[in-house]
Amino acid sequence: MKLGVENRKQLIVLGVLGAIAIGTMAYEFWPASQTAAPAAEQRAATTTKPTMRRTASGKMVPVVEPRLDPTLDLTLLAQSEEIKYAGNGRNIFAAGSVPIETPKKNGTAQGNDQVGSIRQPPPVAPPPPITLKFYGFANRPGETKKVFLSQGEDIFIAAEGDIVDRRYKVLRISPTTVDVEDVLYNNRQSLPLTQG
Repeated sequence: MKLGVENRKQLIVLGVLGAIAIGTMAYEFWPASQTAAPAAEQRAATTTKPTMRRTASGKMVPVVEPRLDPTLDLTLLAQSEEIKYAGNGRNIFAAGSVPIETPKKNGTAQGNDQVGSIRQPPPVAPPPPITLKFYGFANRPGETKKVFLSQGEDIFIAAEGDIVDRRYKVLRISPTTVDVEDVLYNNRQSLPLTQG
C-alpha cells in the first residue's frame, strides 16, 4: 500500500491544510474563558441609558428602545397622532416664500399714519415671450399638417399636439399662424408666418 510519498509537495500542502483545519475547529468549539464575561457585565452595569430625552420643541419624552417585533404599537401611534403642526405661516410648498405677517393689533386705525397703508401685492411678472419662429409647412398628401419652427440655430418639425424643445406645445396649425403654448408658464401665443 502506497501513501503517496512519491509526491512530497502534495503531502506537505495536505499536512498544512489539515493543521489549519484542526486549529480552526479547536478555536470554534473550545469553551471561552470565564474572565471576559464578568468584565462585560460590569461595563454594561456602569453605562446606564437615560429614560427621558428632550425633543426639538423642548418637550420631555420617554426613550423608546428599538423593537424587533413587527406588530403595531398603539401607544406609539397615539403619541404621533397627538403632535400638532402649528407652523409659522410660511408656505413650505413654494420656494422663497416668506412667513405671512399677522396683524398684532385689533385691526382698527389708531391714527392718520395707518390710513391708506394697505399693502398691495407685488405685481406679477409677465411670462417670458415664446422665442420660436414659424417659417413654413412640411406637408405630404395623406399625412397630418406639420410646420417648420426655428429657435436660434435649431430647427424643429412639429404637428398639432407635439411638444417642441421640451417646453412648447403646438396647439393649432392654420395657413398663416401657429398657436403655441409654453407649458412651463401656461402662456399661449400665436406665431405668424415669417418670410425667411
